[in-house]
Amino acid sequence: MKPRTAFRLAWGTCALTLAMISGNFVLSLLNAADFGNLIYSIVVVASVVVGGLVASRRPGNPIGWLFLGVALFSTLRELTGQYAVYGIETDPGALPFAWTVAGFSNAIEIVGAIMLFVLVPLYFPTGRPVSRRWGLVAWLALGMLPVMTALQVVSPGEVVYKSGIPNPWAVEALRPVVEILSPVGFAYYIGLIFASAASLVLRFQRSRGEERQQIKWFTFAAAFIPVWFMTNGPIDRAFPALFAVMDSLVIAAVPVAAGIAILRYRLYDIDIIINRTLVYGALTVMLVLVYFGSVVGLQYVFRGLTGQESQLTIVASTLAIAALFNPLRRLIQIFIDRRFYRRKYDARETLEAFAARLRAETDLDSLSGDLASVVNETMQPEHVSLWLQEPENKR
Repeated sequence: MKPRTAFRLAWGTCALTLAMISGNFVLSLLNAADFGNLIYSIVVVASVVVGGLVASRRPGNPIGWLFLGVALFSTLRELTGQYAVYGIETDPGALPFAWTVAGFSNAIEIVGAIMLFVLVPLYFPTGRPVSRRWGLVAWLALGMLPVMTALQVVSPGEVVYKSGIPNPWAVEALRPVVEILSPVGFAYYIGLIFASAASLVLRFQRSRGEERQQIKWFTFAAAFIPVWFMTNGPIDRAFPALFAVMDSLVIAAVPVAAGIAILRYRLYDIDIIINRTLVYGALTVMLVLVYFGSVVGLQYVFRGLTGQESQLTIVASTLAIAALFNPLRRLIQIFIDRRFYRRKYDARETLEAFAARLRAETDLDSLSGDLASVVNETMQPEHVSLWLQEPENKR
């Protein structure tokens, strides 16, 4: 594909998707949809913008086109679903072909998921599978797509989430067949996701240099999704609006990280980001545990001594957290550096030790040998030689 054609196609698809997002937003408001449905547009906007940037600048890499496809089909499904809800429930008969559009919305449900969860990890970041054998996963996914789509078309059930609208194309006589094949199809789909993830792990093990940094960006963002899903329950119950925003931002981080990786923008900053995330994540967990543990413990002591609770426990716990912040941060930083960044940690320790000796040592011959040793340990060059200029008074 010519660069100009790719540029027009990429940004044309981006503009079309953004226009559909606007239409979906309007229909969602008219249908009084959940706040989470509206905020989820953040994910689609991130996907379509990243897809447009990558596809227009790297047209030979299918990752950009895949993100465009994910955004396009996801938006199309949401738009047609809201169209059906408005034409069937909000204002019955106001929109033509509402039932047909509802069936279409249900039929394309699986397309975006296959692109995002199977094909993107399989082709990231080079645009090719890690080997020809792994290309079989893509063919299995594409072969599964028409079968799962047909199964979705005839399956009884609602076509739009929480709408109660039944599938107009459902075949009730095929319900037993659907009930048997649906778990099989789901297991097949999960197997493809695991296979795609395994190919990314294998690619990381074989990668070097820039490609390794690119995979770090993608996996760093993707790793937050399961962590978020396992810990977001209390936020969802206490602050539903905040949960919807954070949920969208966590998922939207994946296409953003993929775009940074492929376009190689500040690529090597990922090591610093991972290091700081590990340090401050562990620090936050430890401080929260110390805070609640001290509050509970001190309240227990006050109840035993005075028979009632005291607000001083909260003040004392807050002061303890403030006092522990920097010492704990330094200890965690040292542990993380030793455990995960051993080579860099050893290099830093060597340089600090050499700097301390440099301030106290005056023997030039001894310092010359130490300097060559430090360079060998930290930089690991193939050869080291030290040239010293003679003093002016001896020349």
